[in-house]
Amino acid sequence: MGPIQMPLEATLMDLLALKRSSDDYWKRPPDTVTSCLIDPMENTHDTEQRLTQLEVKASFAEDLLDQLNQIIFRQQQQIDRLSRELAELRQQVPEDGAGFRSLRDELPPHY
Repeated sequence: MGPIQMPLEATLMDLLALKRSSDDYWKRPPDTVTSCLIDPMENTHDTEQRLTQLEVKASFAEDLLDQLNQIIFRQQQQIDRLSRELAELRQQVPEDGAGFRSLRDELPPHY
């Protein structure tokens, strides 16, 4: 699966909107829920609609997982690069500390 062009914030907002719409299904008045159980055609339609919503949610979750994996991969590359740079900088510092000067020991330029 290729990279997703949608920003992460938009994906999260879409997931939240889908969750709210599925929550609204369960907040319907009891008589509406009961009528769905009595009318098999409406029940089939609701089941198909809920299945479609679940498929959309799963798709968004999969896309989000891919995006997060890419972010983690890039962050690990950055951590590795920074670790190498730190090791190089540590090699440049003399071991005996003779090259180390404290700025507090130096006189300010106006003296």
